[in-house]
Amino acid sequence: MAAIPQDLLDRIRELERKVRELAGRSQIRPALTEVLHGDIVIGEGGQLMAKTPAGQTTFIVGDTKQGDWGVGIGRQDGSAALTVGDDVNGGDRQMIRMWSRDRDAPDRILVMDDAFSDRFLGRPWLPFPMYPTANAAMQGTTSWQFAWLGRMPVQNAVAVISFSTISSAGGQVRINYVPPSGNVQTINTWTVPSGSQWINQTVTQPLHGTEWGDSVLFQIEHRNSASTGAIETRMFSAYTRNTFSTSEAPDAPVRAAAAAVASFELGADAPTDQQKEGPTGSAA
Repeated sequence: MAAIPQDLLDRIRELERKVRELAGRSQIRPALTEVLHGDIVIGEGGQLMAKTPAGQTTFIVGDTKQGDWGVGIGRQDGSAALTVGDDVNGGDRQMIRMWSRDRDAPDRILVMDDAFSDRFLGRPWLPFPMYPTANAAMQGTTSWQFAWLGRMPVQNAVAVISFSTISSAGGQVRINYVPPSGNVQTINTWTVPSGSQWINQTVTQPLHGTEWGDSVLFQIEHRNSASTGAIETRMFSAYTRNTFSTSEAPDAPVRAAAAAVASFELGADAPTDQQKEGPTGSAA
């Protein structure tokens, strides 16, 4: 007959105690106030939110009502402050937008990239400097002469230039666009009738063949129809703005190779100047 340990009952009682302790611990829920190790992943739907005691959302990340994945930062009154994504237009290259604090216009966007042209700033709109020449007002000359010139690095995708011309004996006006390639493109040419009436013109031009930061040139030229005439052109306004539709999106210049979409990672090394500009110092 096998020997029975004298402390068997003690061992059974100790085992029962440990089982009860483990069962009790399994029912204890730790306070989920810290993540000391590892990552939190919101995937396959759902959102992570922070709300004020009044129920106003001040931070949200995850699947949006528009069907994309975005991030939103709000003010304590619930109004939007900064959003990435949540795009009505959809697409995988989401917009970033900074919203106005104006209580009467909370939907006004102060800063954003362009909705229809990925390469450019959308807002703010920026002035495009145009400068008069000595021939902005001239007499007798029947050959084309520069009246106004302007050059600027590209920030927004579309240029809007408004000006007016008057001619005593009739004349012509034209406006040229010069992209970084250097090829002069005449956008439009029109005739100014003789008389004392100013003829207003507004030219809207997508900045084709450019990358953000490229320098472009606009030239306004005019001439008299007769050597006895006088012509003058005056500038009203010149600025660049975001696109209003896909039809306004500028054509991209020819690129050596398509740029790879970098994987987003906090703490990843930023590209060096050499990587940004390429081995020759020109835009890669």
